[in-house]
Amino acid sequence: MRLVADPSLQRWEEGRTVAGGSPYRILRLTARGSALLDDWLAGNPVTAGSSLAERLIGTGMVHPEHDTAGLGPDDVTVVVPVHGQNPTALLAALAGLRVIVVDDGSPAPIPGAAVRHDTARGPAAARNAGWRLATTPLVAFLDADTLPEPGWLEPLLRHFEAPDVAAAAPRVRSTRGRSALERYERTRSPLDLGPRPGPVLPGSRISYVPTAALLIRTDALAELDGFDETMRFGEDVDLVWRLSARHRARYEPAAIVEHTPRRSWAALLRQRYGYGCSAGPLGRRHGEHVAPVRISLWSVLTWVLIAIGRPRLALVVTGAAAALLTRKLGALGVPASESVKLALHGNLGAARLLADAIGRSWAPLAIPPLLLSKRGRRVLVLVAARHLAEEGELDPVRHCLARLADDAAYGCGVLSGALRERSTTALRPVLTDRGGRSSVPVGGGAA
Repeated sequence: MRLVADPSLQRWEEGRTVAGGSPYRILRLTARGSALLDDWLAGNPVTAGSSLAERLIGTGMVHPEHDTAGLGPDDVTVVVPVHGQNPTALLAALAGLRVIVVDDGSPAPIPGAAVRHDTARGPAAARNAGWRLATTPLVAFLDADTLPEPGWLEPLLRHFEAPDVAAAAPRVRSTRGRSALERYERTRSPLDLGPRPGPVLPGSRISYVPTAALLIRTDALAELDGFDETMRFGEDVDLVWRLSARHRARYEPAAIVEHTPRRSWAALLRQRYGYGCSAGPLGRRHGEHVAPVRISLWSVLTWVLIAIGRPRLALVVTGAAAALLTRKLGALGVPASESVKLALHGNLGAARLLADAIGRSWAPLAIPPLLLSKRGRRVLVLVAARHLAEEGELDPVRHCLARLADDAAYGCGVLSGALRERSTTALRPVLTDRGGRSSVPVGGGAA
């Protein structure tokens, strides 16, 4: 195994202070640990069982690269849940692999299906029925409307050289097309988690991976008893979060699987509403993992003061937070200039997080009262305008309108799910800096 640095990695104090990853962390290394990291980043292989390497990988500061894979295609069974469509193109792309097709109550029976449900029982039940027939060490889940690119399996298989990795997920990209919907989904699909690899951890940059495409150890599925069949949406997030509490999972964008987008805007909005509805059940099962925003108390105070027209007081709060952070991180070897940058970037990032929550998860509750005041309407204009700066294949105005509709549908689903569960967990923010805890997790010495 070799290591490559994440773009977030920073080092100071002759390399002994390292920072980065997601959530952002700071570690203080021994002289020997710093020298080891120098060697690894220069391309030298990692000695098996290195606790420092595993810790750095777990934080997302570095990423593993394995030259070979001990497991191969013969060790994989692909499970394809189907409802109403014959996955001819997908099955052709999977030629040579073991494949189990599960017909989840399609109106017309799917030829060659290993299992057929008399009525549609949902994707969780279909996937469970499939993987329980597998006799191989690994199971790959692929939805019927996906199409893997050539060579998609090899980058995923290499991650299983690490015995504690139980799952690896490819990048799921929306199929390129000409319609406005297809071009919108190409850059805004919730299944596409971007071009950067990383560990899959709740509250991190990659907080979940979809099981529209996922490679997972069969014994890990048995340990978890598979998917929760009571969940119509969010069953994949639930599985991944239960898995990450016991094992490691990796996101590997070098492996790419394409996914067909919904056929109409109405279908897309129904999908987003359904995704939002899953937040309530996920909140009941996983608590703060499903919080719409995780933010520093200092940042909340800063932006609330700005919103109510007290910018000078907000500047005082920002300065105080920067001073405290500089003092705290200075003891770990972080330069004062970097601490100030962290404080400023943290506040800017918090503004985006709050805007996302107002325009998305909190939209049905936040927008009506904000419309009642001039200052509130200004906030809403800024919330909507954030979409104009996003990259997309539509023109900025149409992209912005599509995003607003997308967010509103999801937010309505979140509220609906919270009401059904009679719980506010999916709506409550998580405030850091409570009880003296830092919004920047800090690690101690490491060899």
